[in-house]
Amino acid sequence: MPSRPQISPSILSADFARLAEELARIDGAADWAHVDVMDNHFVPNLTLGLPVVEAVLKATSVPVDCHLMIEDPDRWAPAYAEAGAGSVTFHAEAAAAPVRLARALRAAGARAGLALKPATPVEPYLDLLPEIDMLLVMTVEPGFGGQSFLDVVLPKLRRCSEAIRGRELDVWLQVDGGVSAATIERCAEAGADVFVAGSAVYGADDPAAAVEALRARAAGVLGP
Repeated sequence: MPSRPQISPSILSADFARLAEELARIDGAADWAHVDVMDNHFVPNLTLGLPVVEAVLKATSVPVDCHLMIEDPDRWAPAYAEAGAGSVTFHAEAAAAPVRLARALRAAGARAGLALKPATPVEPYLDLLPEIDMLLVMTVEPGFGGQSFLDVVLPKLRRCSEAIRGRELDVWLQVDGGVSAATIERCAEAGADVFVAGSAVYGADDPAAAVEALRARAAGVLGP
């Protein structure tokens, strides 16, 4: 578990025409800048790729948290770590050799994350937990921002938390999808400690204040 609840604002909800300014609005407040990479194959949306991630890395001092919603992450994911992303998460449903990939990401200097879609059970992947630094549980179907939170995923989030604690592993548990002031406490109660929030941050007049308010809500459950 991280030393405090971590907030990772998704730049998918930011103004891409003013991305450097949008990143500056969360600098000093956010723990990470969450970058969603989608290839229009693994998910039905096309966003940005490695060149934009490289530009983001140059534009901000906030550590970059890449969530790769792409086919063949075994081939493409290591480049994001090599570019300087602090955390690179790939999908269990897409990886051919997840242990090898996680080790490659770690060797390149990034935290290795494993993501699960809402309907993907965690049980087949529990033995992989020692090989990763973060488990991402999606609480919407990946592909588009602004979707409604799926409460049905909360029991899976609890099982993930229990598995991590039961093995005394230093694995962070991230939740992504529909995280807001109305849902973050439920996520924290289920065991999440890293929270991706898009519109809840960038839809606010003051994104930095929104980050702090979300963290305070999570800390009220998890502790500061």
